[in-house]
Amino acid sequence: MHKGFLKVAALTGSLSVVLGAFAAHTLRGMISDHAVATFETGVRYQFYHAFALLMTGILYKDFKFNTTVWAGRLFIAGIILFSGSLYCLTAVQAAVQPGYKWIGAITPLGGLCFITGWILLLLSFFRKQS
Repeated sequence: MHKGFLKVAALTGSLSVVLGAFAAHTLRGMISDHAVATFETGVRYQFYHAFALLMTGILYKDFKFNTTVWAGRLFIAGIILFSGSLYCLTAVQAAVQPGYKWIGAITPLGGLCFITGWILLLLSFFRKQS
């Protein structure tokens, strides 16, 4: 097992629950529904990829390849870039700060990290020898 991935998965998973509760109980009513939806999208993808990272850490025991390691790294990068940029966008919208829409340009880079991570994980499975 890759303990580093497992630790980050546990941390990002627990943060997903905290951030989801924050969105549901604190943000709702304070900011626009659109901003809350943006924040919740970040939480949802963070949670999905916390599980992906957990799976990657467990699978590393049987699939000790660079593609597996890079899949985990890209899941972490995707969480930071994709979810993090959505959290920042929400904060900017809540503070009514014009001129920071460029933060949204970071989000697709995080999405690309997620996609590439999944593809690398798939390639790890093809490399497995019986």
